[in-house]
Amino acid sequence: MDQITPEQFFVADIRCGTVIEAKPFPEAHKPAIKLAVDFGPEIGCKRSSAQITDHYAPDTLVGRRVMAVVNFPPRQIGPFMSEVLVLGFHDGDGKVVLVEPRDDVPDGARLA
Repeated sequence: MDQITPEQFFVADIRCGTVIEAKPFPEAHKPAIKLAVDFGPEIGCKRSSAQITDHYAPDTLVGRRVMAVVNFPPRQIGPFMSEVLVLGFHDGDGKVVLVEPRDDVPDGARLA
């Protein structure tokens, strides 16, 4: 495992947001959902393509709190521009489970 410094870690701007829209993404090569996430007034709403269809359906995601890296460059995924990387862990079967804050924090709160 490669080691990094604290300075390298804190280059990643990881923020909390609320999913405000979730739609199927049938054009993606791997099953995915298109998300719009509100990160509060400083960052605003950003879009992401997330390969989370094993545990989530679009209609279960609106209102859900998520964590995302908000300072990656945008990435074109088929016809969709993904602006942030929503974070998750692989479960025992290798399927993604979203990272969610346990307690109430405001949209846009930065991981400390």
